[in-house]
Amino acid sequence: MAKYDLLIKNGLIVDGQGGEPYKGNVAIIGDKIVAVGAFDGDAKEAIDAEGKIVTPGFVDIHTHYDGQSIWSERLSPSSSHGVTTVIMGNCGVGFAPCRLEDHQTLIKVMEGVEDIPDAVMAEGLPWDWETFPQYLDALEERKRDIDVGAFLPHSPVRVYAMGNRGANREVATPEDLKRMHDITVEALHAGAMGFATSRLSFHRMKDGALIPTYDAARAELSAITSAMKETGKGVVQMVLDIPDVNWDKEVQTFLSVVKESGRPATFTLGTGNSGVKAWESAVDAIADANARGAQIKAQVMPRPIGMVSGFELSTHPFCMCVSYLPLAKLPLAEQLPTLRDPAFREKLINEPGSNGHPLAMMTRNWDWVFPMGDIPNYEPALETSVGAQARAQGRRPEEVAYDLMMNGGKGDGKFYTTLGNFYEGKLDELYTLMNDPNIVVGLGDGGAHYSSICDASYPTFMLTYWARDRKGPRLTLPQVVRALSGATAETVQLFDRGKLAPGYKADVNVIDLDALTLHGPVIRYDLPGKGRRLDQEATGYVATICNGQVIRRNDQPTEARPGRVIRGTRSLMAAE
Repeated sequence: MAKYDLLIKNGLIVDGQGGEPYKGNVAIIGDKIVAVGAFDGDAKEAIDAEGKIVTPGFVDIHTHYDGQSIWSERLSPSSSHGVTTVIMGNCGVGFAPCRLEDHQTLIKVMEGVEDIPDAVMAEGLPWDWETFPQYLDALEERKRDIDVGAFLPHSPVRVYAMGNRGANREVATPEDLKRMHDITVEALHAGAMGFATSRLSFHRMKDGALIPTYDAARAELSAITSAMKETGKGVVQMVLDIPDVNWDKEVQTFLSVVKESGRPATFTLGTGNSGVKAWESAVDAIADANARGAQIKAQVMPRPIGMVSGFELSTHPFCMCVSYLPLAKLPLAEQLPTLRDPAFREKLINEPGSNGHPLAMMTRNWDWVFPMGDIPNYEPALETSVGAQARAQGRRPEEVAYDLMMNGGKGDGKFYTTLGNFYEGKLDELYTLMNDPNIVVGLGDGGAHYSSICDASYPTFMLTYWARDRKGPRLTLPQVVRALSGATAETVQLFDRGKLAPGYKADVNVIDLDALTLHGPVIRYDLPGKGRRLDQEATGYVATICNGQVIRRNDQPTEARPGRVIRGTRSLMAAE
């Protein structure tokens, strides 16, 4: 009789804790790792990992699969890139708690903040829940490929407690605050991973109104975090408003909220592309707080914060031009006859481009807009930008942009607009940040921004670029694997995963690192109602295992759906 259910043999084990890689085996029984290293024994199934690396499953702690985890069994792109655990409900947006009469309000919030089309949510959400515990139950009733956990999101809590007054950002009464406190206690006991909120002014509802949680009063945040202190449960997640000069005010607000909660916390951090290094004060403040006993991690995206744009996507340099608007909702094939017309091209490149629309304005920041090829370059040379190309060719950037997007008449050219994390055209500042012990990687935003962002692929980018291909300073392979697994798992208090050792969850990747390739984003129409989304694939994942079952083999999904709902923080059940 076979001793093990699954045996991964002769791989280079990268343990997720930063240890030096070594050759060995990983044995699994049921959903647990039972042996790692040099040992004998047969198994029902064996995977030959000779010449491959073996890592823990990756843990992405900033996603928005709140809807996709309801309507889909596969949480792609994340599960296509070695991720076996995702945490959603980030930025204080989600779909629970929610009464029938407030469905449309939460849809407007999610459509505005996370770029998920109204039609997709209307088609894909059955709303067979009202409270947050009922939402977790609804998740548990459905099958999926990987594990999901959820923060309690602030916007739904506010609207549920206050109705239209909450949506309209009115000041909460003492009765409202008591209700929010009680909702939070209920959610934490049911298994919420913690509480998430956003203070970011850029986060708007579909109609342009500020989201319900923007600049929420301290009394409100205190009422909610007091529930966390009382229960001794959960992690605080917060998106701070982007500062012009320094982060001091926002960080101090965050630190005071975290101190009141007595709980671990994480917040979003990024760099500018130029100017004063405003983020450095935030890094210093967190280091000081942690030295005094806090448990805070700043999250950074390990490549430029950016948008993908093109004629088939929601944003591009001409998306708000008056002449283009009649084409905007047409399929690309129906746009092409007009786009190929030289007279239309001439008209469009001479029209005002943004009409005040912030995202459209960003796509015309020409020196930070770069062509995106089939194998994307996320640290492009500044001389390849649209602005630099226009100057070199003696043409206007509008002309260069239009021609690149037309791509020889096919209309499928794409741009990558770098909004941040690309200081002076390099990723060197990110290298410094990722070497800081108070910073973790994240912000993949899987399940959101379907028509403009595809950053859930960042684990493959970390492995290929930061550990293997970058010409400048690189991270070591143990550093990268720990950043993707052990470090993120610990940030959200999931101590049962993120490490290859006996007793830990059997979440494992077998990867051909030499052959690993990150491909360019593609457009799919596979959301509910045939909605559009960007997807990004990789080749080189020999196997991805979640809860002891192979969910992907040779870059293709299997039929296995072992994913579970994580209810609260987790300790290691078996003795190490």
